[in-house]
Amino acid sequence: MVEKTTVLIADDHQPFRAGLKALLVATPELEVVGEAANGDEVIRLAAELQPDVILMDLQMPEITGIEATRRIVAASPHIGILVLTMFEDDDLVFAALRAGARGYLLKGALKAEILRAVRSVSSGEAIFGAPIAKRLMGFFNITAPSPSDYAFPELTQREREILELIAQHYSNQDIADRLELTLKTVRNHVSNIFSKMQVVDRVQAILRAREAGIGKDTQ
Repeated sequence: MVEKTTVLIADDHQPFRAGLKALLVATPELEVVGEAANGDEVIRLAAELQPDVILMDLQMPEITGIEATRRIVAASPHIGILVLTMFEDDDLVFAALRAGARGYLLKGALKAEILRAVRSVSSGEAIFGAPIAKRLMGFFNITAPSPSDYAFPELTQREREILELIAQHYSNQDIADRLELTLKTVRNHVSNIFSKMQVVDRVQAILRAREAGIGKDTQ
């Protein structure tokens, strides 16, 4: 008897979970072992059930799918996370990949594509839907990039601009004046930067930025 691939579904929309479950249980080699409606629940069930694959939505209550992915992969790196979401912007794609997701599909994907992705992720492969793959190819096909171009891809263009100034030792007020932003806006951006870089203060942010070649060319 062939051992089945166990799957945990994480999505806050019950009808969508039901549709996914119906698709998966109709496939002989797949077994749905649980469902989660929020980030806390998927983290708990992942630890308890140890599924082979988790179908992970990104926008969920309590804890986001990206943070849930990060925690699950840290605790159980053998679990394959396949993001299944309606969002395809670059920030979320790269944040999910950095968190440890092995695949990224949009919710409009064909049923056959979803099943193929589940099988691939369970085998340790990385897989992306066509729109996401095209975005990744566009990102990595930039002509003659500098090393810093690949650093911290989860940051937005504005956040990278602010990180560059932080690495040059500009204060928040100096950054606000230079970019014609309010001080509150700059503080919010800086907080987001620290969170995405997983640093606790300005010193750590500067060190990581400098190691990546950011902020070295100017004073």
